[in-house]
Amino acid sequence: MYTHEITVRVRYKETDNMGVVHHSNYAVYYEYARTEMLRERGFTYKGLEEQGIMMPVRELNSVFVSPAHYDDLLTIKTRVVEAAGFKAVFEHEIFNQDGVKVNTGRVVLVYVDAATRRITRAPKWFADLFAEE
Repeated sequence: MYTHEITVRVRYKETDNMGVVHHSNYAVYYEYARTEMLRERGFTYKGLEEQGIMMPVRELNSVFVSPAHYDDLLTIKTRVVEAAGFKAVFEHEIFNQDGVKVNTGRVVLVYVDAATRRITRAPKWFADLFAEE
């Protein structure tokens, strides 16, 4: 499936008292990477919602491998594992500027019809955004 890579610099407010990126920020990094991946494919979450589809998070798993610190430049590699059917599955790997893996994550989102608030199938055009080229 489709893969994407983006970088983010760790901001001071994202660190804890030990100078390490607080665990809660990894979910934010994952969302940033997914949002920018979609934008790179020519669409946005806002556009998806305007089409009547919402994508709430169903599962989020995060494994902390090595600490990231203030001012580190992190590369987030995102791979779309599944985009068709009733859910979208994204796998993330985060590396620091020295190439050291600091985190891995897996996020599962479901497609929800905005009008009925019920789980629905992915629109074909959306799933096709992430098909291998």
